[in-house]
Amino acid sequence: MRSLLRPLLCLLTLLLAPLAANAVRIKDLADFQGVRPNPLIGYGIVVGLQGTGDSPATLFANRSLAGLLAKLGIVVDPNRVNVTNVAAVMVTAELPPFARIGETLDVTVSSIGDSDNLQGGTLLATPLLGVNGEVFALAQGAVSIGGFSASTGQGDRVQQNHPTVGRIPGGALVERELPLPLENRKSMRLILHEKDFTTAARTALAVNEQIGIGTAHPSDAGTIEINIPDALRDNPVNFLARVEDIEVQPDRSAVVVLNERTGTIVIGSEVRLAAVAIAHGNLSVRISTRTAVSQPAPFAEVGTTVAFDNEEIVVQEQGSNLAVVQGVTIGELVRALNAIGASPRDLIAILQAIKAAGALHAELKII
Repeated sequence: MRSLLRPLLCLLTLLLAPLAANAVRIKDLADFQGVRPNPLIGYGIVVGLQGTGDSPATLFANRSLAGLLAKLGIVVDPNRVNVTNVAAVMVTAELPPFARIGETLDVTVSSIGDSDNLQGGTLLATPLLGVNGEVFALAQGAVSIGGFSASTGQGDRVQQNHPTVGRIPGGALVERELPLPLENRKSMRLILHEKDFTTAARTALAVNEQIGIGTAHPSDAGTIEINIPDALRDNPVNFLARVEDIEVQPDRSAVVVLNERTGTIVIGSEVRLAAVAIAHGNLSVRISTRTAVSQPAPFAEVGTTVAFDNEEIVVQEQGSNLAVVQGVTIGELVRALNAIGASPRDLIAILQAIKAAGALHAELKII
């Protein structure tokens, strides 16, 4: 009995190894609903520029400067403000989930006037608003464009990166928290990044196997309802962390991605071809299918008779040798065509023709 058990265990290990290798954590497949960053936006001005700010034709930059000075007790006529070291900018940032008051955020500063360089500028205090119009952060600091721009009076110009867009690492302070209560919740929703019925069903099955029957059930192709046990509702963090760490083997659709501009071809491992004959220029491709039967060895204790399709690809080019590949996967077809020197553009044309003939069992995406 022990001598029979060892080969069975080895066989089971070999069968499960590919599944384990392709398993992905739920944390990398889905997000809990509501646990997401929130965009922030604000309008501000950058000062201290060396004559590279907005021109007087950009009215809002100088008017904003005049309004700011008025708040500081210095009243000036906006129509008489004529400076070139100030630029009007839009400031953007992302408020991460569970951000607390006093945390810092990275912000991006982008010119909206005719300023051609924000190098060396300083962003003055700018409120950052959420979609509800409330202030969630306050941004201020020196702008770093990560490059440079230099020019001469004769029109020569040297530039690296985009001098009209800059970053301020840690340039915003969180002033208001976005509440996301987890205590006393009966359930949470998992939202899959890629909507797929098979992946949703496998995810719910894996959660039920690891935690308990009835913990999860899929409501559609992209949503899984997770029930939080009564004993863990006061502190659900450990429970949700355990759910995130469960591994699932996601399912994928058969997709072929073509980029005609660069000649790039990306092919999924699930793509299959039906029997078809192809002629492209002086290339000749023939795909055929033969049905064969596999039987177990005589006197074998296990095994069954199985019928399967044995496919063959033959590729021929005038003046070249035949290339024969067993099997009919798209990868084998591409390797056979590459062996005789077919260019990426030839492959793209052939794949498009196979799809039009209905022999390519995959979605064809052209980017």
